[in-house]
Order: sequence, then C-alpha cells, then structure tokens
Amino acid sequence: MSELWPRTLTWADVDPARHPFEMDDDGAEELGSLVAPLLPCAEVAREGPWPSLDPVTEFLAGRYGRWACGWNWSVGEGDVDGGVVQVWCCSSDSVATPDATAPLVVEALQEWRGWLEDLAERFAALAPPENTAVSSAGLWYWERACTRLVTVVADRTQAESGWYGHCMQVLRWFLARNGIDEGQAEEIVENAVGGRFGSWIAPDVSVIDAVSSRLARGVGGIG
Repeated sequence: MSELWPRTLTWADVDPARHPFEMDDDGAEELGSLVAPLLPCAEVAREGPWPSLDPVTEFLAGRYGRWACGWNWSVGEGDVDGGVVQVWCCSSDSVATPDATAPLVVEALQEWRGWLEDLAERFAALAPPENTAVSSAGLWYWERACTRLVTVVADRTQAESGWYGHCMQVLRWFLARNGIDEGQAEEIVENAVGGRFGSWIAPDVSVIDAVSSRLARGVGGIG
C-alpha cells in the first residue's frame, strides 16, 4: 500500500518538528512487547518479506505517524531498497523469533528517526537566511546544499542499490522545507538529476557539481 511505502513520504510527513518523538529504555522495552505479537515467523518472512511486515509498519505509523514507515528502509537490497538503516538487513535475514526480532525493530525505528533529525539539522544549517524569497537567494545556497546533501546521502546509503531514489527524495524534502511547492520541487529535482546517478556507484565531483548547478538554476527560475 502506498501509504506504507517510505518512498512516498513527504517532508510534511517526516519533519521532526511536526512529529515529536522521544523514547527512553522503558519506552523501548514497552514498544518491543507491543511489536512482538505482530511479527511473522521466520518461515513466513522468507516467503513474503515485505508484505509480512505490514502489520508492524501499520502499527508504528498509527502510533507515531507516517514517518515511521521508514523503519526498515535498510541499506542496499533490503525490504525497500536503497535506504539508510543499518541495524535491519531484510526480513529473510533479520526476522528470527519474535522476542529476538522485536528489539531489532525498535532499534531500526530509532536509527531511522535519528536520520530524520540529522537531516532537519542539516536543512536548517543549509537554508538561505530567514525572510529571503526563494528565487532571490543566491544560487550558491542551493548549490552548496545540493552538494552536501547528495554527498551525505551517498555516504549513508553506501551508494548501493537504488540509493539515488532516497537521495532525490531528500533533495525534494529540502526544497519543500524552504517553502517550494511539492510539485515544483519534484520537477526541479528530476531535471537536475536527470539519470546522472546510478546504483552501486557514488557520483564523482563533476557529476555532483553538474547536478547542484542544475538544481540551483531550477530554484532560481521560480517566478
């Protein structure tokens, strides 16, 4: 279902400022006890990896918000493909007994949340000055932001299978965070990247520079 698919998440869905989240050790233990009964057995997980985890994802999203759908967006060819979560590999490898797997789900959720909070801090640091119109901000703001965000996403995803999908999503999130319409943000990012990224290879400096320049020009062209 698309509402459970992390690739469809918008900045409004994941912005930590809109979706407070805190979890201490007791909270983590409690969440694990609630997740355990929802987990499939290892045999079922191997047969139908992603759908078998839908009850867990639905529960987490209902409890904390849609941002939680990314809890198992692991690095490489995992349940979703091309994410940043390292503690969870994939259903076929990560699902064991419920008691053993539930804490891993909680840890994966916390890692995903940490990534979102890290991005929020980066977005704030890279944004143009407050009260500056998007189109009037110097192009270098957008070039710098694109360069740094592409670099950090490539690093966190290890530039493995499908990594560029989340990279483009992060760029859209950054533009949306700065007041650019979601539709415009998608068009700007699509035009900037234009097939320049590929699986299993981190972009070199010249590619990143080209993408960053195109993105900046796209933002500058907003009327």
